[in-house]
Formats: sequence, C-alpha cells, structure tokens
Amino acid sequence: MSEAKTEMRSIGGLRIATQVIGEGQPVVALHGWAVTMQNWRPVAERLAPLGYQVHLLDLPGFGQSDGPPQVWDVEAYSRFVVAYLDDTHLDRVVVLGHSFGGRIALVLAAQHPERVSKMVLADSAGLRTPLSARQQARNVMARAARNGLDLVGLKTLRARLQDRYNQLYASEDYLNAGPLRETFLRVIEQDLSDFATRIQAPTVLIWGSQDKDTPLWQGRRLEQLIPDAGLIVFEGAGHFAHLERLGDFVRIVDHFLKNKG
Repeated sequence: MSEAKTEMRSIGGLRIATQVIGEGQPVVALHGWAVTMQNWRPVAERLAPLGYQVHLLDLPGFGQSDGPPQVWDVEAYSRFVVAYLDDTHLDRVVVLGHSFGGRIALVLAAQHPERVSKMVLADSAGLRTPLSARQQARNVMARAARNGLDLVGLKTLRARLQDRYNQLYASEDYLNAGPLRETFLRVIEQDLSDFATRIQAPTVLIWGSQDKDTPLWQGRRLEQLIPDAGLIVFEGAGHFAHLERLGDFVRIVDHFLKNKG
C-alpha cells in the first residue's frame, strides 16, 4: 500500500491534518485524548484492503491541527466532525471511536443519526466514575482553602497551593493538556448516558478487561444504555485494546460492517 499523505484542510476556520486510506465504504476514525490520528493508522491499513475508505484526522488541539478557538465541550467536537463530513461530501459513515473519540461518537450518533450507519467504540469514555468518599472530602477541603485565600487576597499562595494540589491529585492528561486544560475539564465533566440512550446506529463495544482508564464496568453500562449494542471483551488487554489485539479487532469490525443484519 502506498504511503498516505497528510493533507491540511480548512474545517470550520481551523487548519486540520487529515489522511484518507483506501477506497470503498467510508469509515471515520476518532482518536483518544493526548494522541493523534496515527493511533488509528494500523487499523486503517488493515481495513483498507478489505474495501473501506478510512478517514483519519487530528482532532482540533492535537497533532498538526489547530486548537479550538475557545473552550470546547464534547458537542463542539461533534459539530466539528459534522463539518468535516460536509466538507468531504460524506453523507453517511461508519464511525470508529477510541476513548475521547468514543465520547464524540456517542454525541454524534445521538444528535445526527442520519449521518452514522454503524459504530464501533473501543474502550470508550463518556460515563463519569463516581468519586469515593475520600475524594469528595478532599475536594471540599481544597475548595474551602481556595475560597478562604481568595477572601483575604492571597492570590500567590492560592496559586501555589492549587499547583501543588494538581501535582498530587490531577490526572496526567490534565497536567499535560497545556492550552486544552479547560477544554479537558469541560469534556470530562459531561456524563453522556442520556446521549447513549438515543443512539439508533447498531453498535459494537470492544473493551480490554484490564482497562484502567475506562474500566470494563463502563463498557457493560454502555451496552445497557445503547438500544442496539453488543459488548466484546478482550481478556488481558488494556485501554488500547484495538491495538493490542489488532487482528481480532479488524476481523470483528469487518464482519460487523459486512453483515447486513
């Protein structure tokens, strides 16, 4: 297969890096947080010879693409994907989503059912993990300390304490998000359960049994929420189950997409 070239497209006023691999049924692959379209490249290279045209894109703020012009939520990213479909004249597509890309896919399929024929979500994010009692107490105390320092005007000390708190308790994704920090917080605050219940597209959920980022209970819950969904568990795999079990993943996707039932 010839090397796919990266093309810079203007989508919604943003310069976006894209690649299109193969010819045939259109598939749009949405990557996770803190990675790029290259995360889907091994899947695309195996799907293309089977009769699929796989669209890869660096989502705004990742890879070579421009960042969002303001703080975005998941619905803003979904609108961006619709703009990409319009720009590339793709009427109805299969959507693959991993982790954060799964969040976008959930909203896209719920709000634009006419654009999504089928969907495959790998270790998708989208459900909020309940805080433990210890985490809730820690957050309350930290908030009280910040508010107290604000009242007495100790802004420098407040900032130092906030930075220390972040270093101790914030996720690696948040710490490394840079200009996307506020977008990251907006995204993870959203629980997409209601969107999941509105999805009409047949959906396959693929999960690693040892996923620590989006634990297996979330896959089981999405299987319950999405009206036409089935869950496949890759035993021993982690958060990148679609790459850890690449051959199995591609075979499942190909069978699912070619099955007319």
